[in-house]
Amino acid sequence: MEVTEPILPGPAQALASLLDVPEPDGVLPLLWHWVYLLDRPAQADLGPDGHPVRGTVLAAPGPGRRRMWAGGRVRAHGELRVGETATRRSEVLVVQEKEGRSGPLTFVTVAHRITQAGRLVVDEEQDIVYRAGSALDVPPDDGPEIPPASGEWSVEVTPTLLFRFSALTYNAHRIHYDRDYSREVEGYPGLLTHGPLQAVAMAEAARARGVAGALEFEYRPVAPLFDHQGLIAAAVPGEETTTSVRDRHGRQTAKGTLRRLA
Repeated sequence: MEVTEPILPGPAQALASLLDVPEPDGVLPLLWHWVYLLDRPAQADLGPDGHPVRGTVLAAPGPGRRRMWAGGRVRAHGELRVGETATRRSEVLVVQEKEGRSGPLTFVTVAHRITQAGRLVVDEEQDIVYRAGSALDVPPDDGPEIPPASGEWSVEVTPTLLFRFSALTYNAHRIHYDRDYSREVEGYPGLLTHGPLQAVAMAEAARARGVAGALEFEYRPVAPLFDHQGLIAAAVPGEETTTSVRDRHGRQTAKGTLRRLA
């Protein structure tokens, strides 16, 4: 599947406003391409959970499966410039069937390559898992709250923020904005905080520490994070920059590693 469109300033301005971070000056920061070159399936092509069942490069493998973002790898080879046209080409690389504790699992790896002015700018792989059975096990909220330490960045997670991020990324998955659906159908205690939002928070925590340029970012969620649990991101620069997200009680929910490309 291929999408070509101009990289207009509007989506970047919207994401900066959403996160209350500085608006980029002509070049998109790491992961900000996620608000561009989007699949926009027809309403008739969406399933009951809000995800497309046809019409995109990645459709659900069958009824009754829960879709989860399992992480990915992004290589930013150059600058993705605002004001210029870019093209994203996507394909499914790998589909693996496995058996988990709750039933069958389907692991799908999708590749995206973004070019601009004839050069490769972003090369990434996204890992998606479709699982059967009940919702994820969610540990109880207990223990004292741990305030953000120096160098940590606290993002106030509200239903409004999750709804706006879903809209900005054209993600119709109802677990992020429909609390009744999330509780009564998926069995979750609240609205699920997007895996991509946590990844962006980690990348932004690194950007705030001066980590920029040609980078490789490998990230993955390690536990579910819900709207009432907060979101606190951190980045520790070094030869490899380590990033993380935790909830307000200190439970880690995502982690990542940034490396400079040769």
